[in-house]
Amino acid sequence: MPRLPNPPRLPRLIVFILTPQTVMLDVTGPLQAFHEARDPATGTPLYRTILASSHGGPVMTDTGIALDTVALADLDPGEIHTLIAAGSDEMLDALGDANLIGWLEKYRGKIARIGSVCIGAFILGAAGMLDNRACVTHWRWCDRLQAMFPQSRVAPDPIFVRDGPVWTSAGVTTGIDMAVAMIEQDLGRDAALAVARSLIVFIRRPGGQSQFSLPLEHQANDSTGRFDDLHGWIAQNLQTRLSVEDLAEQTGMSPRNFSRTYKSATGLSPARAVELMRLEAARTALEQTDKRISQIAITCGFGDDERMRRCFVKHLGVAPSDYRERFKTIQIN
Repeated sequence: MPRLPNPPRLPRLIVFILTPQTVMLDVTGPLQAFHEARDPATGTPLYRTILASSHGGPVMTDTGIALDTVALADLDPGEIHTLIAAGSDEMLDALGDANLIGWLEKYRGKIARIGSVCIGAFILGAAGMLDNRACVTHWRWCDRLQAMFPQSRVAPDPIFVRDGPVWTSAGVTTGIDMAVAMIEQDLGRDAALAVARSLIVFIRRPGGQSQFSLPLEHQANDSTGRFDDLHGWIAQNLQTRLSVEDLAEQTGMSPRNFSRTYKSATGLSPARAVELMRLEAARTALEQTDKRISQIAITCGFGDDERMRRCFVKHLGVAPSDYRERFKTIQIN
């Protein structure tokens, strides 16, 4: 019979790679998640963590607080279960660290799982770890990541992506979501939910959930805030028809002039903006309430279940019922 691989040594070793001006929360968020994972019977930690850097010593974070690190040369790559590259305010400078990139290139095959938080993905890219893999970073940096590492497949929307042994997460707090998902992979769903409860993470978010609110992201493009009042009015009246004429009337503009001006300011047609705001409201209702899907469809202005289902499949790739199942709210008792 073929020999089965040896189970991971407990506690599993998690190593965070820090570079100058590391974003503090990129490290402390997921680190705390791993720290909270303990044997339910004995309270024994199931992970141990090490902070490492190219040459060791204190590494200044973006908060002005220095974190002590060990040198990469002092690590035994064979003992590392998971290595996570944190983001940094000086990330592009860090890519010129030949010692760091060379170490990652040399030992990546010995590490069971490799990850990144936010723009820490650039470090993985520089070491060739994103070649022919799906990945993500903070949405503001997705185009830059794709341009610098064209062999990668950058997905701009998910909060984290797992492609084989390589995990990448989006901006800052999504590192916690990724860590909880890693804990679930290692220890099972109950352990992951226990960590989420301990951290008061109300929603356990699988990686496919969007990085940001689609309507709010496009509203942010309107730097003048000209349509802020309109967006608030739309949110309060989603159950109604909301034609272009209705929206134009609220702004005191002709329908034609309104459509042109709105799209110029937000990048969306009025009809698409309304659709996305309906979708966002339905997502929130599915995550946070027990209302029937048919009731949510009416309240959010879709009219019926089927129209809402088509919208969800179009934008999120899942039906409302599947979305609710995947994005359950964790109740803290």
